[in-house]
Amino acid sequence: MHSAPNETRSQILRAAGGQFTEGDVQHWWHPPSGVGVRTRMTDDLYFLPFVVHHYVSITGDAHLLDERVPFIASPLLKEDQEEDFGVPVLSEGAGTVYEHCVRALEHGFRLGRHGLPLMGTGDWNDGMNKVGAEGKGESVWNGWFFLTVLNSFAMTASSRGDEGRAKWCLERAEELRAALEAHAWDGAWYRRAYFDDGTPLGSSSNDECQIDAIPQAWAVISGSADEERASKAMSAAYQKLVRRQDKLIQLFDPPFDRGSLQPGYIKGYVPGIRENGGQYTHAAAWFVLASALQGDGDRALELWSLINPINHASTQRDAEHYMVEPYVVSADVYGAPPHTGRGGWTWYTGSAAWLYRVALEAILGLRRRDQTLRFEPCVPASWSGYELSYKHGSATYRIRFDNSKKAGRGVRSVILDGTVLAEGIIPLSDDGLTHDVRVAIG
Repeated sequence: MHSAPNETRSQILRAAGGQFTEGDVQHWWHPPSGVGVRTRMTDDLYFLPFVVHHYVSITGDAHLLDERVPFIASPLLKEDQEEDFGVPVLSEGAGTVYEHCVRALEHGFRLGRHGLPLMGTGDWNDGMNKVGAEGKGESVWNGWFFLTVLNSFAMTASSRGDEGRAKWCLERAEELRAALEAHAWDGAWYRRAYFDDGTPLGSSSNDECQIDAIPQAWAVISGSADEERASKAMSAAYQKLVRRQDKLIQLFDPPFDRGSLQPGYIKGYVPGIRENGGQYTHAAAWFVLASALQGDGDRALELWSLINPINHASTQRDAEHYMVEPYVVSADVYGAPPHTGRGGWTWYTGSAAWLYRVALEAILGLRRRDQTLRFEPCVPASWSGYELSYKHGSATYRIRFDNSKKAGRGVRSVILDGTVLAEGIIPLSDDGLTHDVRVAIG
């Protein structure tokens, strides 16, 4: 978003081109033929409106919303069919990116008996493909994620004067918030899901997968969870899932092994490997983001440093143990002997982008909106200060943060080229100059 926004724009258009007329999307596909898989997965279609809102908010490029992209078409899945692999055809119809987003939101908003979104054959965690395969299981994580997307897209709709759509988004977000607080709280953290038969997952009553990181993290990221509960849930996850000595953050604990729960192919992984109770770095980055959003700079930096790959190869011995490249993010880190702390798949994970955003935006506090910058730092109290050099077109902004008050968060003043800015917001210029910015934290 900051260094290659045009690539973000292109990726949004590519993703919109993988959406079926009905609103669901290809779970994955291969260019140039477009061969891919149509599934009953439930989260992937919501990432389009999620990223579109983020892109438009940061760049101000509202023209993207009016770009027209064709839909694709293929036979609908049969009642007993979980997925279909094939080459779709271009539909006769096309829609704007905005219309693609709306179609995704409407198609994805399907609720179960607790008023929570259906799980389908997996949400973010593909391996939990049997939790809701019969069409009744519900995903707590989907609830927090969908709520977040609905609230943000309401702002996109309002910016276009589509107040009816904005109202629709906000009303459904509130429905989800109420259902999550009523049916997802387990007493000390939020549950992960409900199976088709109503059995909870991610509960203290389970013998495996008692606590999962992502519903706790997204309860915070959503900004909508009960504050006391969210704090309690994050503390529980911190105690049970963060393993400092092994330099990893588990996705959930305990791993699936010999218990009675049958969540899907995730149980086929050896305990502690990949999604089955190891570190899945995508989720670990979300957990760090949530820690920063809670305002704990010391914990946020501790956790970010824990999963920073360079810290897994600071000595020859560490590098030989980690076994993968320390200059890229590994999608997973093994969490069980004899491979505890060993890196898994590299070069293919969206975790890299999330780790960058967490560092730049949530910890260092650089927040861009259209043609302005503002600051929301969340750094350790022990830091005396730090500097950023931000390039915007032909201009450079040298930003110096003063943390001499040891506050670590909040902003007392912002000075641009010697002038105090009462609102603390920097107007960005493409003027070829180097600008001096002073930010006092506290």
